[in-house]
Amino acid sequence: MHKKPPVISAAELPARLAAARQPFHDAYYAMYSSVLGGIVTDPVLMMIPVDDHLVHRGDGVFESIKCSGWNIYNLAAHLRRLQHSMKPLAIMPPCPDEELIELISDTVCAGGHGDSLIRLLISRGPGSLNVNPYDSPRSQIYIVASRLPPPFMQTHPRGARVETSAVPVKPSFFARVKTCNYLPNVLMKKEAVDRKVDFVVAFDTDGFLAEGATENVAVVTKDRILAYPHAAHILTGTTMIRVMELARPLVAGGLLKEVRQQNITREDLKTAGEVLILGTTVNVTAVVEYDGLPIGAGRPGPVYEALSKLLADDMKSNSDLLIPVNHERSSK
Repeated sequence: MHKKPPVISAAELPARLAAARQPFHDAYYAMYSSVLGGIVTDPVLMMIPVDDHLVHRGDGVFESIKCSGWNIYNLAAHLRRLQHSMKPLAIMPPCPDEELIELISDTVCAGGHGDSLIRLLISRGPGSLNVNPYDSPRSQIYIVASRLPPPFMQTHPRGARVETSAVPVKPSFFARVKTCNYLPNVLMKKEAVDRKVDFVVAFDTDGFLAEGATENVAVVTKDRILAYPHAAHILTGTTMIRVMELARPLVAGGLLKEVRQQNITREDLKTAGEVLILGTTVNVTAVVEYDGLPIGAGRPGPVYEALSKLLADDMKSNSDLLIPVNHERSSK
């Protein structure tokens, strides 16, 4: 028999929220909300208004940014892509980049963890439950500092198993904008979990490699060309671009012959000497099996080894790409 739910008053809400606490909340460190005008560190208070168009229409953009050892990595590249994503959606920046950087740093400080995954969301904002974007008077900022997962190869040193996705790729306009409407990406991740593989990768209608659920893909041909896809049907990854920059000295050193963008087919993946998965949380990951067939020797290869080390060093010591978080002020 249906039990009529109670109408909860504002006075009763704190107790209700406390009762709703879950084990997975331990991974959430801090959240800034421009709606509240401040930061909360209790996960049950990390909420977004239901009438924010981000919630009921996916009308917003986001970036996932890494903070390691109290240093935010490659933030300028993420903010450039954020601006690129906001422009075609006509979402106005809520504040200057300088202020946004301070808010990100303040949120990480409040979370108290120098190793954090930062989720930066810019929403259309509250205003109605309708589809009309003009109902929202102004955009909003939400910043979440959460647990940073270990790089894939740290927990899977033998490498990754990958299969071809059956989920259709996004049209070019949407593929190149990092919106909060991520349903195709969700379905791709579900595919990987259901198939018991590590990643799936999609191909466009012309049969060319696109991307994974949240990762980019590159191949090393047997004649030592490092190739990555054209940008028509992919989100250009900040990690992918940085890794390609780091790879160019490997040409002079002889490990690679060339680094270039090109169309990549399924056959190119199957016959590659190495296949690499690239992303903010996975770093550089070696693919050892694709659609049930071994890649190269079936183990992580020399280009993976070189690029993985170069990226790790870059994240630790490249002062041009590191923004220090003054975490000592959070205790004062």
